Amino acid sequence: MTSAPASSPENRWPGERLGLPEHGPRSVGRLGRRVIALLVDWGIATLLSWAFFRVPEGTNGFITLGIFAALQYVALLVLNGSVGHLVVRLRVVPTRGGYLGVWRPAVRTVLLCLVIPALIWDRDQRGFHDKAAGTILVRV
Repeated sequence: MTSAPASSPENRWPGERLGLPEHGPRSVGRLGRRVIALLVDWGIATLLSWAFFRVPEGTNGFITLGIFAALQYVALLVLNGSVGHLVVRLRVVPTRGGYLGVWRPAVRTVLLCLVIPALIWDRDQRGFHDKAAGTILVRV
């Protein structure tokens, strides 16, 4: 088995081999948007943690993480994206089309909360959490 050279058509842009366009709607969500979405989501979780579960030091990191996970899971089920994703116009979709389902958001959220899987990317800029869940983050 031979690997494709870097100049082959399947390597021209992230998501091409998945049938996604280079730019515009349904193209792969890039790093800048992802970071902004993550900061928005973490900020909301921190604010809720501070408002409802305040400790003398400010917030408890594990409570904030739990709120973050709950918000991620529910928003993925209902809206196909977190609040942060919606702000930067991204959506999480299954790679094979159809309904996102119940298990994909669960797998994606658990692995996202572990952090390291989200930092391991493939050539389509899909984190391991997306690959394991069979999803991809695309622009709206």
